[in-house]
Amino acid sequence: MPATAFEVAVRETAELGEGPVWDAAAGRLVWVDILGSRIHTHDPVSGRRTVRATGQHVGAALPRTSGGLVVNLRDGVACYEADGSFAWLARDAVPGRRGNDAAVAPDGSLWAGTMRYDEAPGGGTLTRIAPDGTTTELFGSVAVSNGIGWSPDAAFVYYVDSPTRRIDVCGFDGRLPYDRRPFVEIEPEAGYPDGLTVDADGCVWVALWDGGQVRRYTPDGRLDRVLRLPVRRPTACAFGGAGLRDLYITTARTGLARPHPLSGSLLVVPDAGAGMQTPAFAG
Repeated sequence: MPATAFEVAVRETAELGEGPVWDAAAGRLVWVDILGSRIHTHDPVSGRRTVRATGQHVGAALPRTSGGLVVNLRDGVACYEADGSFAWLARDAVPGRRGNDAAVAPDGSLWAGTMRYDEAPGGGTLTRIAPDGTTTELFGSVAVSNGIGWSPDAAFVYYVDSPTRRIDVCGFDGRLPYDRRPFVEIEPEAGYPDGLTVDADGCVWVALWDGGQVRRYTPDGRLDRVLRLPVRRPTACAFGGAGLRDLYITTARTGLARPHPLSGSLLVVPDAGAGMQTPAFAG
């Protein structure tokens, strides 16, 4: 199969690029370098970039309805106001653990995952954080809490605990998940499922860590598209740009003895499909 027709959106050497999300209000893509403790933004029209240091490892940074960002940090969830001021929303520091992937649910709450640095089974969680900071644990005893995304009608939510090599699907009652079950199993030679996004057709796009590819699965779990990349560790994907048609892909170089020159960069596949605008955090 020929290589994917990708472009380099931002040439970077991020240790662990992750968490791309389209900020519709600002017309920019937001993504993080987890181990570099930095939040990046990229405006594809003007080319303007910003980089903000967080002071500790940051698993995700997502837009807020009031402006600014909500961030999933090593020691819990916090908010940056539009003026740059910082405040903790739900602090929960656990030695040896950090925040990882996160997503905003259709009701405006934040679903924030955690994992242990040693990736020990049972050391991570998935927690719902309400706009007022109230927390509800959704899944405990996971290893590497990763991709989260909702179907277009918000009837289902997809979830990845990477070492299981599965994408799971749950019913969604408007606030909480229920009836978690396997949706897709990834064969060992294809790597591990990492971050994901759901498009306007209800198809699930997932980045495969150590697999060098992004896959799209139809709502019935059928593989119907593979985007092959030169980097070994793509980490997550999200639609953005005009009409939400461009697929942005974050990548990592951590742990690689000989990383590809583009490992750690932000890639983009133009006109890859039809994305959905994800909601902003209501807090």
